[in-house]
Amino acid sequence: MLQSFQNCFKIPDLRSRIIFTVSLLVVYRFGGQITVPGVDLQVLSDYFSNTGGTLFGLYDMFVGGAFTRATIFALGIMPYISASIILQLLGAVIPHFQKLQREGEEGRKKINQYTRYGTVFLAAAQSLGVTYFLESINTPAGMAVAEPGWAFRLATMITITAGTVFIMWLGEQITEHGIGNGISLIIFIGIIAELPFAIRSEYELFMLNRGAGKNIIQELFLVALILFVVAFVILLTQGQRKIPVQYAKRVVGRRVYGGQTTSIPLRINTAGVIPIIFAQSIMFLPGTVTQLFPGSAVMETLGEWFSMQSLFYWSVYALMIVFFAYFYTAIVMDPNQLSDNMKKHGGFIPGVRPGPKTTAYIDKIMTRITLPGAIALALVAVIPFFITQQFQVSPSFAQFFGGTGLLIIVGVALDTLQQLESQLVTRHYEGFMKKGRIRGRR
Repeated sequence: MLQSFQNCFKIPDLRSRIIFTVSLLVVYRFGGQITVPGVDLQVLSDYFSNTGGTLFGLYDMFVGGAFTRATIFALGIMPYISASIILQLLGAVIPHFQKLQREGEEGRKKINQYTRYGTVFLAAAQSLGVTYFLESINTPAGMAVAEPGWAFRLATMITITAGTVFIMWLGEQITEHGIGNGISLIIFIGIIAELPFAIRSEYELFMLNRGAGKNIIQELFLVALILFVVAFVILLTQGQRKIPVQYAKRVVGRRVYGGQTTSIPLRINTAGVIPIIFAQSIMFLPGTVTQLFPGSAVMETLGEWFSMQSLFYWSVYALMIVFFAYFYTAIVMDPNQLSDNMKKHGGFIPGVRPGPKTTAYIDKIMTRITLPGAIALALVAVIPFFITQQFQVSPSFAQFFGGTGLLIIVGVALDTLQQLESQLVTRHYEGFMKKGRIRGRR
């Protein structure tokens, strides 16, 4: 594998792509350290010290800590992700967007244009909300914003919106001129940036409790466990059910088309990380609301039920992940469209009649394989809870045992490795693995 990484830098075009990608990611990380003018960082640090189980903590994980530092990249790439998901959902109910999705490259360009407009709109609206939120922070150390008012609001709104648009541009440049998916890599690098701090916090906890509930055997077991969970997530991400498809022979002029056998790969986890994001957003709402009403007995009770230390919270969380896995899979995978495309090109599933029978067959297979995929996804999401319950693990380190962060890390890493593998094999170099299932070498 080390030789394969060395080979990546022997190819001039691939070397320039890797250097270009790394350079833009470094620019993104530098921008994530520049605080917007007029904000007191110490007050922000005190306020956000207990937001790990709220929407603020979830959002901050995706933007690499930029939100809690109120930087110019405070919103990260999340408005772009939100706009993309909204347009994808609209494509399931609005005929105009359904038509664009079927128009190929031209339709994709139009959807990308709508996504950019939506990103600017969402970023402007969210950044205005951020300014009001920052002005409302008042701790014993003082106010987060020294001079609140419309001057601060407009300046911060323009700055953060411009930062989001710049990140969107960085992601598109990485996708076009670099290696890997730029948007995914930006989220990936934001999550990975917190790993050294998580390891340091776990080390400090180990040194503090060494001999009193913490020992080296336990730590080695945790390392082995995290490797096992990563391997399980890789299997979940790569798992597929292939449906064989036979194409009939067609004679057009002097050429013969079709006659070959191929397959439709249906992923076990078609929805990816989206069900966990949806479920987390909903489950974190009660905890976020309770912080806005301190001293209320009702809110304190609600906060206990929906705290991350409650078994009720994680049970409902797992059920919601299963629900959203089915919901999102039904949106992104249309059996009717798959059946129509096969029929147009003369394809059929052996033993199944084209048309409604094929649609029903694909829908049946998707329903069956989504259940184990959804259950496995829910299991990965709740693993950090059991880790923190059974072992004395720092919360920041526990999140790397599963959940959204680990799924994104594994998914993006696999996608980038597949692209590197494809580039190496195309240029007659040996790939990363002589034996294995990295899809790029196929």
